[in-house]
Amino acid sequence: MRPWTGCRALEGSAAPVDTATPDFARAQLELVRKLRREGIRDERVLEAIARIPRELFVPPELRAQAYNDEPLPIAEGQTISQPQIVALMTEALDLRGGENVLEVGTGSGYQAAILGLLSRHVTTLERSPLLAERARTLLRSLGYTNIHVEITDGTQGWPERAPYDAIVVTAAAPSVPAPLVEQLREGGRLVLPVGSMYQQSLVLLRKRNGRVSRSYLGPVRFVPLVGQHGWSEQSVRRFREEFELT
Repeated sequence: MRPWTGCRALEGSAAPVDTATPDFARAQLELVRKLRREGIRDERVLEAIARIPRELFVPPELRAQAYNDEPLPIAEGQTISQPQIVALMTEALDLRGGENVLEVGTGSGYQAAILGLLSRHVTTLERSPLLAERARTLLRSLGYTNIHVEITDGTQGWPERAPYDAIVVTAAAPSVPAPLVEQLREGGRLVLPVGSMYQQSLVLLRKRNGRVSRSYLGPVRFVPLVGQHGWSEQSVRRFREEFELT
């Protein structure tokens, strides 16, 4: 794979990255075409998806499915989100290239990789040391220098690098975590799924004049956000036990 330097800006028209087989490149191109047909309009978001090798962010046994428009399981009971949802959430952040961005829920690192291409700096938070280290290693191998992976309770945000121009949460919260709103810069955007552990609404919040407006982007289903301002580990464990029985 070609090394990337900085990964901070898209120059010209991005082409699919070198991948292990031509089939990946064709599947990646078809995915981008599908996302465009289904309403994704931000060309910078589409170019980022066309550049990032999603097959490297999924388990080896699932790489043949990497460019299907569907979520896939990774480790620790987590998933890599459906590409359409990744594109929708990223588009809603309205990134121009100079932003300081916070991601809550690193998971595989795929969303962070997209954000790293579209913004100046990304802080991504993951409570699982295993997932955090895997994502950190992969992102470093791809040449990113503007993404920092931190192991912490993401529902509390990361005050050290606040305020943030944009925040994205990749797990479902029962309500909007107050620390994330507090760490959002004036004029900033926050995108996250909010609702029960069974079904959520994707919400876009904008902070203007110290007040927060809210709009809805559609129904979604994410894994639960665990933490002080999210779901408790006990409630998530009960949910997973019930889900496995149904």
